[in-house]
Amino acid sequence: MRKFIATIAVLALSASVLAGCGKKADNGESTQAGTENSTETGTQAENGTETVEYGDDAYVDGINVADYVTLGEYKGIEVTATAPEVSDEYLQSYIDYVLQSNMVTTDITDRAVQNGDFANIDYEGKIDGVAFDGGTAQGYDLEIGSGSFIPGFEDGLIGAEIGETRDVKVTFPESYPGADVAGKDAVFTVTVNSIHTETIPELTDELVKGLEGNCSTVEEYRQYAYDLLMEDEQSTHDSNVQMDVLAKIVEGSEFKEPPAEMVKRYYDRIKANMSSYAAMYGYDLESFMAATGSSEEQLQESAEQASKEIIAMKAIADAENLNVTDEEVDEELAKNAGDYGYDDVEEYKKALDLKGYKEYMMTEKVLTFLFDNASVTDTQPEETASEETTQTAETETETAAAGETASETQTETE
Repeated sequence: MRKFIATIAVLALSASVLAGCGKKADNGESTQAGTENSTETGTQAENGTETVEYGDDAYVDGINVADYVTLGEYKGIEVTATAPEVSDEYLQSYIDYVLQSNMVTTDITDRAVQNGDFANIDYEGKIDGVAFDGGTAQGYDLEIGSGSFIPGFEDGLIGAEIGETRDVKVTFPESYPGADVAGKDAVFTVTVNSIHTETIPELTDELVKGLEGNCSTVEEYRQYAYDLLMEDEQSTHDSNVQMDVLAKIVEGSEFKEPPAEMVKRYYDRIKANMSSYAAMYGYDLESFMAATGSSEEQLQESAEQASKEIIAMKAIADAENLNVTDEEVDEELAKNAGDYGYDDVEEYKKALDLKGYKEYMMTEKVLTFLFDNASVTDTQPEETASEETTQTAETETETAAAGETASETQTETE
C-alpha cells in the first residue's frame, strides 16, 4: 500500500503541475484525466467547493532551498533497471487488440437471434405492470450470451425474429444494486430491430492500409507496432530510472523540515488526485481509502516526501544552472496553447498554476540531467523474473517454517 501511495505522490509532484495542460472540451472544461480535481490554480480548492490560498513558501521559488537541504552525491548514482523489451506475446496481444477494435460487422437478415449475435433492441421493463426507472431503452445493441444483462434476459431473446416483440420474464437478483427492483419479478417487452454478428478480421495487407502507421504490408505493420510498443517501454524504463535516481538522492541528502505550506499543498494535491482516481471506479474518497488500506498518516508522509523531492531538485537546478526563466515558460505556453484548445496564451495562462508549471519545467530539466549522469545497469527481464521468483520462494519457506500463513490477500481496485 505504501507503494500505491507513493505512486499517487508522484502524480502530485508531476501530474498536478501539468494542471491545465489537458485539451479544453467544448464546454470549456479540461479533458485531461483527473484535471477536474487536479487542476491547481493556487486558489482553487482541492475538493472543488472552497478556495485555498497558498503562501509563497508553498513553491520552491518562494524559499531558499539551501536552508532546507544539504545535497549528497547526485551525479553517477548507480541504479539497476529492467531493460525495455517487447516480447512476441506482447506484440501479438497489441495486434489482437487492434483487430478487435476493427471487427467485421455482418448484418443477419435470414434467421432468428442466436447465442453470440448482437441484437439491436427496444425494451421496456415493468414490475407489477408499472414501468421502473432505468428499465427502458431504444436502439440498444446487446451481445447475446455476454451476461451483461440480468440472468434470463438474453436467453429469452434466443429464437426471436427481426421485428418480433416478445415478453421476457426475469427476476432481479437479491444482490442487485437497485433496492427498488432487487429480488423482484419483472417483465420486459422487447422488440428486435435487427441482428448482426461481429468477427475478428485477419491481419492482411489490405487491412493494414486502413490502420494507423501508413503501412502497406503486414510485415511493415508488425514492425510499426513493435516500434510503437518499444518506444513506450523505453519511456517507462527511463521514467523508472529517473524516479529511482531521485529517491537515492533524497535518501542521501540531509533535510530540515519542509515548509508547512509546501507540505499542505502536496497533501491537498495527493488527496485531490486520489479522489479523481477513486471517482474513475465509482468510489468516494473515504471508501477508496478503506479499500486500498491507505491512511491519513500515509498521505501526510507522502506529501512530506514530495516536498523533499521538489526541494532537492531545485537545489540541483541551482547548482547546475538548470532553472527555468519566465521567457522559457512563455515560449512553452505559446507553443502549446493552440494544441490544448485555447484561443490565446493569456486564456491558457488563466487555466494554469504558473508557479507550478514553472516548477514542472524545472523538474523535467533536472530529471533529464540526473538520467544522463546516472550509472544505469540494465538487466534482462528473465533475470529480474528469476530473482523475484527466488525471493518469493525464500520468503514462503521462511513463512512456512515460522508456522505462519502465506496467503494474506490485499484487495485493491483495478
